[in-house]
Amino acid sequence: MKKIEAIIRKSKFEKVKEALHKIDVNFFTFWDVTGVGNEQEGHVYRGVTYSTADIQRRYISIVVSDPFLERTVETILNTAYSGMVGDGKIFVSEIQETYRIRTKEHGIDALN
Repeated sequence: MKKIEAIIRKSKFEKVKEALHKIDVNFFTFWDVTGVGNEQEGHVYRGVTYSTADIQRRYISIVVSDPFLERTVETILNTAYSGMVGDGKIFVSEIQETYRIRTKEHGIDALN
């Protein structure tokens, strides 16, 4: 089992969520987060200068069985992509065990 953590633009979240549902990744958690990116020179939009230091993003956490890893990562990569600085990051780590509290199932059975 793998844990996928993705930090993406808030504006891309609904498209990512829909794409994940299409590949049968139907359960995940998410949070609104603020990150600190590379401090770049102030950007000007309609005469107002703003900083890119504090960035509002959405953090997604998903645990999948090994066969779902590649298609889940590819789905996030393709759907969250804009080609601009700040598209986000994806982290993958190993999960040793999973338990479903209600039924006491564990392992892959607890994910389904």
